[in-house]
Amino acid sequence: MSENKFPSEVIDLPSEGRLYPKDSPLSEGKIEIKYMTAKEEDILTSQNLIKKGLVVDKLLDSLILTEGVKADDLVLGDKNAVMVAARILAYGPEYTCQVNHPTTGAPSTHTFNLAECPFKKLPSGITENSFEVELPISKKKIKFSLLSGKDERLIEEELNASKKVGAVAPELTTRLRYLIKEVDGDSSQTTINTISQNILSRDSMYLREEIKKVTPDIIMEQEIDLGGESVKVDIPMTVGFFWPNSWR
Repeated sequence: MSENKFPSEVIDLPSEGRLYPKDSPLSEGKIEIKYMTAKEEDILTSQNLIKKGLVVDKLLDSLILTEGVKADDLVLGDKNAVMVAARILAYGPEYTCQVNHPTTGAPSTHTFNLAECPFKKLPSGITENSFEVELPISKKKIKFSLLSGKDERLIEEELNASKKVGAVAPELTTRLRYLIKEVDGDSSQTTINTISQNILSRDSMYLREEIKKVTPDIIMEQEIDLGGESVKVDIPMTVGFFWPNSWR
């Protein structure tokens, strides 16, 4: 544990560290974060960071104590798990928000226990952030890597730039450009750009399903009682997740 004057916890990562280089401190499958202080609450209320969409990344960077690690370095599922752990350490596991019945749409207020959210772990045998699939229609062999926090930030910057000039935000094709690393042994950016733009819809759907299967994460859904009926709902990430009622 790092030497610091604030209490901290070492938490597990859904990826178990298997997606990081062996020389990365994240390869141990754990990360140390400190409890939130008034300094981090200043970050959360910074209107400048909120407008730029950087508030969560800046918050996590301030909380992470593992030397040489930033939020940008984490694959997205691990980043989500760190975010939930930071929230639990700061304000406890109880999270009250409004949810809608998945069938009727009727709204209801429910208090979730975030500590009961399980991990979706990597399939066995995976030892690096590199995966290969054969597309069912075109038969092309695709190598891809799961996105990191840095990738996600760069994607958002590209999409925001498209919106500013009035263009349709090419979210799917942009994400494919960052995900795909090789096509039939060709890793040139030109080839990757071409398939990202022209991949057949059935191949695209298959690829996205394969990516989903191997993506580690924290499962943000729980089975709860709504109106006397047991239903499974997604836990919505509302403004109250990091901004307690006392601030609003």
